Amino acid sequence: MRVWKFGDNIDTDAIIPGRFLTIYDPRELAKHAFEGIRDEFSSEVKTGDIIVAGKNFGCGSSREHAPIALKGAGITMVIAESFARIFYRNAINVGLLPVVCDEAGSIIEGNSVMVDLTGGYLIVEGEKLPIEPIPDFLMRIINSGGLVEYAREFEEVPVCIASHQ
Repeated sequence: MRVWKFGDNIDTDAIIPGRFLTIYDPRELAKHAFEGIRDEFSSEVKTGDIIVAGKNFGCGSSREHAPIALKGAGITMVIAESFARIFYRNAINVGLLPVVCDEAGSIIEGNSVMVDLTGGYLIVEGEKLPIEPIPDFLMRIINSGGLVEYAREFEEVPVCIASHQ
């Protein structure tokens, strides 16, 4: 996986500018990802590439469009030193893997990164970098493709409501 490197405090308006919030198709949103700050991103990003950032990635507004645009661009994972809380949850809700790595700053643009979620580390140019564990229930949501798809898996499950007499 190829790395696209960003710094600290990348806000949701930098990820997907507000003028595109009327678009809901992930691939169309992806055409405008990082427009104005990394104009080459949408034309050069490849499926399976990852974003690596510093602190507070996804700060700003709570727009779900930001992780949707990244996922639409083929990004499967964002590694950051820390995430804005709402972006972290929105990423999970749309099936984009947010990975917290205190040493993300040492990763260089263009590096190749492998992730071992079970082992709890990244391998970057032969070096192991520890990552925060991701709870199993969040991984089930991500692996389902997001919260909506996860919920659909359980639509067929009968619900039993107990009556009290």
